[in-house]
Amino acid sequence: MSVFGTRPDTIKMAPVVATLAATAPAIESLVCVTAQHREMLDELLAIFSIVPDFDLNVMQEGQTLTEITTRVLAGMEGVLAEASPDVVLVHGDTTTSTAAALAAFYAKIPVGHVEAGLRTSTHWEPYPEELNRRLTGRIAEYHFAPTAQARLNLLAENARPGDIFVTGNTVVDAFLAASRKPGGYAELDALDPARPFIFMTAHRRENHAAMPHICEAVEMIARLPERPQILWPVHPSPQVAPVAHDVLDGVPGVRLVAPMRYDDTVAAITRSAFVLTDSGGLQEEAPCLGKPVLVMRDETERPEGIEAGTLLLVGADTGRIVTAARTLLTDQVAYARMARASNPYGDGHAGPRIVAWLLARLRDGARPDEFRARVA
Repeated sequence: MSVFGTRPDTIKMAPVVATLAATAPAIESLVCVTAQHREMLDELLAIFSIVPDFDLNVMQEGQTLTEITTRVLAGMEGVLAEASPDVVLVHGDTTTSTAAALAAFYAKIPVGHVEAGLRTSTHWEPYPEELNRRLTGRIAEYHFAPTAQARLNLLAENARPGDIFVTGNTVVDAFLAASRKPGGYAELDALDPARPFIFMTAHRRENHAAMPHICEAVEMIARLPERPQILWPVHPSPQVAPVAHDVLDGVPGVRLVAPMRYDDTVAAITRSAFVLTDSGGLQEEAPCLGKPVLVMRDETERPEGIEAGTLLLVGADTGRIVTAARTLLTDQVAYARMARASNPYGDGHAGPRIVAWLLARLRDGARPDEFRARVA
């Protein structure tokens, strides 16, 4: 049973769900969605042609983390009792994933953690995602680590070596598949092809207090001599949208739009010169197409991108953001250095690797060394 309910975990679990479905009858694949993000979830279910077997429909207006956790935990109890799956698969760092994993543990059902082992140095950043993934990692029995560094993080926390499998990140599977499909997002057609285009997102809770500084940076970037165009699908959070519109409405070159469909987001990244974001997934997605990423955070759980040169941390400081953006707009050598760096997050085949490992482990009882020899 695959369990997810937000925009990011739906995107990243879709390749796994598709591969599981294609493996029938060897595997009976069940899908349970929590609808932690109702509208964004439904859009993605349609894009990826996923029909859930169970829908907890937990989302409520103004929901708190405690309310999400308790509703998912209570809802999963009945679902797991009815379906009795052999394994529950959850993804990454969402509140849905942690609550579903805990419910599976209470039901004595093994948990497989997709995108396991990402870590920062403090459980407060990003909040609440960092603690979510640490808790899920402690509950999980099977760890599907996207990178070798993630595997080392898990080993440092005493996860059993034979239960960790480095797969690459499933977001690369989803992104590459979507990038090969034609896009028709009207806002992209309105862009001036002679001017550079920056795609951006900003929504992290730890950046809510800094949102005025981020918006000020965006305004300053838009007024640079290179006259860049900036497209920002604004998160509806009351800590984000009102600030963004107050500062940036009417600024030439800045387009504030409603949250975008996933396929439109992929099309926008494809057209962009570079990406400005505090998101986690975009740090892995944009480098697939050679797009530099300026990360508006002080720390990232994806250090592989920093080491490879695809990412640059700029924090939420106005001056640092503007300086880094100006460099990418004016310094061809610096731009090329980031654009040509290899993507450390995978090759687009993480989903099949996860399913093959599960089959070998659960059906054949293969040891890790036997499995590696079989798929090499």
